Amino acid sequence: MTSTWSPSSWRSRPAAQQVTYPPSANLAKYLARLTALPPLVTSWEVEALKRQIAEAAMGRRFLLQGGDCAEQFDECAADTITAKLKILLQMSVILVDGARKPVIRVGRMAGQYAKPRSDDTETRDGVTLPSYRGELVNGSAFSAEERALDPRRLLRAYERSALTLNFTRALVRGGFANLHHPENWDLDFAQHSPLAEEYRAIARRVSGSLEFMENVLGVHTAEMEWVDFFTSHEGLHLEYETAQTRQVPRRAGYYNLSTHFPWIGMRTCDPEGAHVEYFRGIRNPVAVKTGHTMTPDTLVRLMDVLHPENEPGRLTLIHRFGNRRIADCLPRLIDAARSTGKTVLWCCDPMHGNTQLTEDGTKTRHFDDVRGELEQAFAIHQSCGSFLGGVHIELTGEDVTECLGGARNLTSDDLRRAYRSEVDPRLNYEQALEIAMLIARMMR
Repeated sequence: MTSTWSPSSWRSRPAAQQVTYPPSANLAKYLARLTALPPLVTSWEVEALKRQIAEAAMGRRFLLQGGDCAEQFDECAADTITAKLKILLQMSVILVDGARKPVIRVGRMAGQYAKPRSDDTETRDGVTLPSYRGELVNGSAFSAEERALDPRRLLRAYERSALTLNFTRALVRGGFANLHHPENWDLDFAQHSPLAEEYRAIARRVSGSLEFMENVLGVHTAEMEWVDFFTSHEGLHLEYETAQTRQVPRRAGYYNLSTHFPWIGMRTCDPEGAHVEYFRGIRNPVAVKTGHTMTPDTLVRLMDVLHPENEPGRLTLIHRFGNRRIADCLPRLIDAARSTGKTVLWCCDPMHGNTQLTEDGTKTRHFDDVRGELEQAFAIHQSCGSFLGGVHIELTGEDVTECLGGARNLTSDDLRRAYRSEVDPRLNYEQALEIAMLIARMMR
């Protein structure tokens, strides 16, 4: 790769999963408007996250990254945002109790509006339309109007992201995330969950520890009145990402200021491709999804391009193999990364490699597979002299029925009750808490 980089140098590279808008859509006009709008996050927030990820890569923190597979414009609402924040805060308290270390909280939110697709088009009953690529690009309903590629959606996605970020910041800084009062994070519909009392016992234990430090040891914990909370999304739509890529005063280089923590997906991680070219030049901490198709040589090449200076906190590797493949695939990638002499944060995504279809064609995942991949990930890292420093999970704070199994042993019949995802199935509240408790026990 050439050493010359600019926010648009990716245009000279092959770009997978991009959208070709019709000339009449006037893409340039909407990109110009987007470029003129204020950034959604700040460079000092980005740098704060990078420092925390650097600590996680050294084993001093643990990364919890979770949220929707694909956000919906209509779900930019106070109750929905609050529910997401509540479940991530609850999970983080469980992990703090189990890991005995600080937890980095990163939401797949405020920008997770684009999704890769296997095919450019979808056919139903003899009608062929563009595939649904997330609210950033088109609508999910199967109609010519909804599936039209509309660049005006770029501005709508920016606006929804800004609204989500503003409300989340107000909650966090306004006392909602006060670690002394985790009871604020209870979800009404989950009062009778079999996991509720176990969670409350953990929360009481964490609150008690804070009170002990304050009252007995004389340690001031005013900074514990709130927690840091960061956002992330897949940096898929390169025109959108470029429009929010900026230089800032008194800092070198460029930052993607549409999110704190962008990642590259499996379908766009070609070391010679446009996405890697774009990502190599931004100053954000970045992540790459790795799966069973990634070879050790490709991983080494990606690390050369994205992590050339071994900057602390720069690169996270999110592995997603599936419960049946992880034992064969993960050790050789750990060895490949170690051969570079560079430090990365290893994170497990136990969701995407475990997708399956029910007999009626519904996309789902089984809780046992998610749990199994996580258990193997911890064990494999330990046996290889490495360690797992984070998890990346598609989840929701809502009472959905999209994944099988878990505490209530959901079956395929249960999926019909509350299956709401437009793309991938998510763990519901109880399943997410159960995963957090599992991780806490393994780390303890």
